[in-house]
Amino acid sequence: MIIDGRIADICETGFIEGTFIIPQFILQELQHIADSSDSIKRTRGRRGLDILNKMQKQVDLDVRIVEHDFPKIKDVDTKLVALAKEMNAKVITNDFNLNKVAELQGISVLNINQLANALKPVVLPGEVMNVRILKEGKESGQGVAYLDDGTMVIVDNAKRYMGKNIEVTVTSVLQTTAGRMIFTELKDEAPAELVHNLGY
Repeated sequence: MIIDGRIADICETGFIEGTFIIPQFILQELQHIADSSDSIKRTRGRRGLDILNKMQKQVDLDVRIVEHDFPKIKDVDTKLVALAKEMNAKVITNDFNLNKVAELQGISVLNINQLANALKPVVLPGEVMNVRILKEGKESGQGVAYLDDGTMVIVDNAKRYMGKNIEVTVTSVLQTTAGRMIFTELKDEAPAELVHNLGY
């Protein structure tokens, strides 16, 4: 989760309070990733260490490194859950599986992805938006665009507008644990009663 980077930004806003406990075994895992022969893993590991360093320097943030370890437990996620239970602490994560395991153990979880999804603007069927078609969709003729927050927008019959900005009308929104997908069609092809956005 530290590698993700968003946690440092969230901490700067003051939305999360309390002491941040970073177990030594997480530091060791980060160091192991930072020393990887794989350049992508190495970059991610170093980024994680940089983010942790940034968090430690934040004046209003109490970051504490603890030596607690569970030698009989090999899996890092399982160690994290055991530590949270022992310290009666919450787990902050962006990992779906860790989230579920912790909840099954009765541990409170703050999931960064759930927070990010909750903060995305509400989009309703019939709304009109301007998007740039970046690639083909899975279905024939579909185009794919992305909003600034990373939300995928699927546009019917938009493959021919590759690389162009177009106006589309929202037909439906699919919310999943992995994020949100917005399904749309070309504005000019939407039924008149569906288009209720101001100015149209």
